[in-house]
Amino acid sequence: MLKIAYSDIFAYQVPKKHRFPMQKYTLIPERLLAEGTISRENFFAPNKLSEDEILTTHTNDYWHKLKTQTLTPKEARPIGFEMTPQLVERGRYIAHATYECALFAKEYGIAMNVAGGTHHAFADHGEGFCVFNDVCIASNLLLARGQAQKILIVDLDVHQGNGNASIMQHEDRVFVFSMHGAKNYPFRKQQSDLDIELDNDTGDAQYLAILHDTLPRLIEQVNPDMMFYQSAVDVLATDKLGKLALSREGCYARDEFVLRQAHAHQIPIAVVMGGGYSENIEDVVEAHCNTFRLAQKIFFAD
Repeated sequence: MLKIAYSDIFAYQVPKKHRFPMQKYTLIPERLLAEGTISRENFFAPNKLSEDEILTTHTNDYWHKLKTQTLTPKEARPIGFEMTPQLVERGRYIAHATYECALFAKEYGIAMNVAGGTHHAFADHGEGFCVFNDVCIASNLLLARGQAQKILIVDLDVHQGNGNASIMQHEDRVFVFSMHGAKNYPFRKQQSDLDIELDNDTGDAQYLAILHDTLPRLIEQVNPDMMFYQSAVDVLATDKLGKLALSREGCYARDEFVLRQAHAHQIPIAVVMGGGYSENIEDVVEAHCNTFRLAQKIFFAD
């Protein structure tokens, strides 16, 4: 069964002056339910990160400031949200959901988080709408608990996962692959294990050719027993922040290739959503829903 992490807290509404397209977190599950792709049995409500789990990845000082709401304005500004206790709580549930997805993926082959992909959070600070780094926390928990030995992070968000790169720079058991826009946020990039930088307006054919050439070689090289996939849809040509030029069909083909690679090699894969900022929310929701449809098709219907 396809297990999907979802909680009402995922759609927490930030104050208007920091408005952000949170509505996708309710629209995605609503659409998938309405069309019959999934049923309510597919959903699970995640637990919340404990302090000890947070501290596997984030510093004591950063966690204390989040917990006590004492980040300075200068420290909070790069996150992009107004800091509230509710925002911190939301991050704790989203990050633990990604860890739980990894455990379900070990059982079922794949599991998916309706949210997640907060790859701009560093060990000691947040950036780019990211408070906690969910994939890095999940990876560290899996390694510490002997639930994985070698992890491959496939980050296909249009923005480099600078937090992933920084946090995992000295962790040989985690390989971070990021394929992203060269001339886009973050403008000061970190060094991942493999970074592929794309020119503005890169379209379907070139994007997919690079991915098809790269991912199979990485799987052979890394030989992971767990994959995390950041399946962001800010690669779409319609995206306000993306600068790439993928069509919805190209995004579908990207997701299909990644999921089929994991399925063919019998590597458990936990999927997180990442970004999507198209002017028309329909472009965002439909592209994200395609990822869930493909998961059902490839892992549970083929």
